[in-house]
Amino acid sequence: MKIKILVISFSAAAILLMLSSFLTINKNMVPVTIYDFEVMDIQGKHFSFSTLKGKKILIVNTASECGLTPQYKGLQALYEKYKNKNFIIVGFPANNFGAQEPGSNAQISQFCQKNYGVTFPMMEKISVKGADMHPIYKFLTEKKLNRLKDSEVSWNFQKYAIGTNGNLEMVFEPSVQPDANEIKEWIEKN
Repeated sequence: MKIKILVISFSAAAILLMLSSFLTINKNMVPVTIYDFEVMDIQGKHFSFSTLKGKKILIVNTASECGLTPQYKGLQALYEKYKNKNFIIVGFPANNFGAQEPGSNAQISQFCQKNYGVTFPMMEKISVKGADMHPIYKFLTEKKLNRLKDSEVSWNFQKYAIGTNGNLEMVFEPSVQPDANEIKEWIEKN
């Protein structure tokens, strides 16, 4: 009788140890897709990428005082053309290049509305490179996380194309305009 109790106690302890290890491993696991990320939008509200499941997502780091800032107009036109076809653009203002995004979230939001009529989701200002790089940009730029390629954000308006499965599929350099054939072809392909 005593032997059975000891075996049962050992089994329960083993199960608890395995469960504890499993939870620790899962807590430290790297994100599998973009859907694992939650960020703050430009109004300070939580935004979960899991709400975008099944859509193609173009993530762009933006700036208000850059020579490429007029790309906002092209991005808005692209969004208008494809927003009802499982496509969305998500903008991340960043001040990493030449201090070209010095404003607050409220100032950035007002600038985007007033000058370009931006209606696609804009997130809070973050860092897209360096020691304070936001985790979502670590995912976008590190092959061990995104399983496609290592990349570096080279300037404002670099574009990361996420497929309907939540995986990184392509990276477009900042000089690639929003209406470029390669972007439209990516959006339109099944």
